[in-house]
Amino acid sequence: MHMNVAPHLLTEDRAEFERVLDEALRSAHDRPGFAHLGDRFTTAQLREMALNATALITTAAAVEYDHFVKVREQLRSASTTGATGAGEALGGTADPTDGAGVVAIVTVLAPILAGTAAVLLLLVGAVLKLLDPAPAFADTLLTAGLMFGAVAAAGLICAAVGLLVTALRNSATAVPAGPPDDDLSRARQAWGRALVDRGILPFLHDVLAAPAPPALPKPRQQPPTGRIPKVGYSGPDFSSPSEGAPAPRPTFSSPDFSSPDFGPPEHHPE
Repeated sequence: MHMNVAPHLLTEDRAEFERVLDEALRSAHDRPGFAHLGDRFTTAQLREMALNATALITTAAAVEYDHFVKVREQLRSASTTGATGAGEALGGTADPTDGAGVVAIVTVLAPILAGTAAVLLLLVGAVLKLLDPAPAFADTLLTAGLMFGAVAAAGLICAAVGLLVTALRNSATAVPAGPPDDDLSRARQAWGRALVDRGILPFLHDVLAAPAPPALPKPRQQPPTGRIPKVGYSGPDFSSPSEGAPAPRPTFSSPDFSSPDFGPPEHHPE
């Protein structure tokens, strides 16, 4: 889930914003008025809503955030300037066309070359002194080796003094490292407090004050259907007679059977 970052919130400060938000959500239940915060929303839901409202929350602490960014840029500029000055000093030392550069190179190389020559001369002179008879120039080699050894020792002393002077010069121009509670830490803490007091807590209060959404109506339950499908016709309606009322009895009338008239013909008067 990517949060909506405010226009003035830098990318490098997103993690710090999320850290402050998570800490505020963890301790929100202990604050007055937020004891029932978890009854309506979970912590994950509140965090998602707050991330979606990042622009609104960070705007409330814009003044403290601008001060925090300004202090951080000043410290970075000072560190960059100090590193540039040290690089220029090293470059000047290594430049052979500069007088100071030549002196530095001689000061560094002289003890190395003199010490190497002293070791070789003393070693060769000592080997020649073991011969019988010893060559005449064996003592000369030993004397030369001692001289080069003295030059190497003097060069080491000069190099040590030069390094000490350079260290003292750099310490005078270096930016001192501040204690843990320096200006940058104080500015970051002030921004975090402003985010909580003027941004996150008012947002949570508005969330609690908003009316709850209406509950959705329950869907109508369909009557259970049997395993046998219903055919397309219905059976006859066999209903029992009503209680207390006599059922109508069928009436049967007998057919009218009359005998034919077989009597004698009537005698009509003439």
